[in-house]
Amino acid sequence: MHFFSEALESYLNKHIEVEPTYLKKLSHETHQKVIQPRMISGHYQGRLLSFLSKLVRPNRILELGTYTGYSALCLAEGLSAKGTITTIEVNEELAWLQQKYWKLSPYYESIQPIVGDALKIIPTLKDRFDLVFIDAKKAHYNEYLDAVIPKLSKGCLVVSDNILWSGKVVESLQKGDKATEALLKYNQRLTEDERFEHLILPVRDGLSVARYL
Repeated sequence: MHFFSEALESYLNKHIEVEPTYLKKLSHETHQKVIQPRMISGHYQGRLLSFLSKLVRPNRILELGTYTGYSALCLAEGLSAKGTITTIEVNEELAWLQQKYWKLSPYYESIQPIVGDALKIIPTLKDRFDLVFIDAKKAHYNEYLDAVIPKLSKGCLVVSDNILWSGKVVESLQKGDKATEALLKYNQRLTEDERFEHLILPVRDGLSVARYL
């Protein structure tokens, strides 16, 4: 679903920072060679993730759902001098593409990839995180939040992608649609949870931004 007209989207894309060349090439190769390339964050959302990260200046970032590594590179732009981003991806077959472009960036040494099930991995992590980006299985968003809350530092930003789910969150819930059901619960939960300040941005497929108090 497009929340803005194509003309407005074109205007927005013309009035943001130009993405680095390696990101542009990564996006192009993702669209050429990877199934469901629309899952990549892309230019506009990538610049927003970079902007948020630069505002926080995090020491530690946690990303759930690496895909081809585009969003990890954007988030890494805001890291403190010795900061790191831990990014978890269940599909090990994407590692070659991630590594190819991470090595072309200034952030290769700051990115710590882990392959596996995020719900099993998160409890083993010892760090506290200043920024969390959730972009993995939508049906598990509430479980991801349960898992990361004990790992959040005060003031941590929890950013979640695909939160409007192609507009399904305002349509009649279809029987068996576990992803939409989970996202409806997740959005309501963050709105009501007094531990968070929360808003939803109508960026691409919806981006939730919550600050942990």
